[in-house]
Amino acid sequence: MSINITMPALSPTMEEGTLAKWLVKEGDSVKSGDIIAEIETDKATMEVEAVDEGKVAKIVVPEGTEGVKVNAVIAVLAEDGEDASSVKAPSADAAPKKEEKKEDAPKAEEKKTEEKKPEPKKEEARPEPTKAAAPAKSDDGT
Repeated sequence: MSINITMPALSPTMEEGTLAKWLVKEGDSVKSGDIIAEIETDKATMEVEAVDEGKVAKIVVPEGTEGVKVNAVIAVLAEDGEDASSVKAPSADAAPKKEEKKEDAPKAEEKKTEEKKPEPKKEEARPEPTKAAAPAKSDDGT
């Protein structure tokens, strides 16, 4: 049975990263702990270790790919005795389309945030009449 290697989360808030460099190629044998790739985020570059042993059957995400989602399959290992050529890898074509849509979503969220900013200004204007009401109370008290 093949083993999927997925994009690791380098921090609890990480949602995606760049697969900067592959240190192995298809057909290479790896064992647990071998450094197989480098992942970049906006904050750091980290090495990815193999979590199991086997032969790299398929590199799903090419080197230099940006916007790779955490837990997306980036490569597939064939276990000992398994024919690497028979391993079926998940389609990498679907992921970039989803990423592009998700990239548009934060832009929309930013616009929503900008639209919300004027609302607090209206709230700031409301306390001013309250201040004007305070002297009226002191007039009542006199």
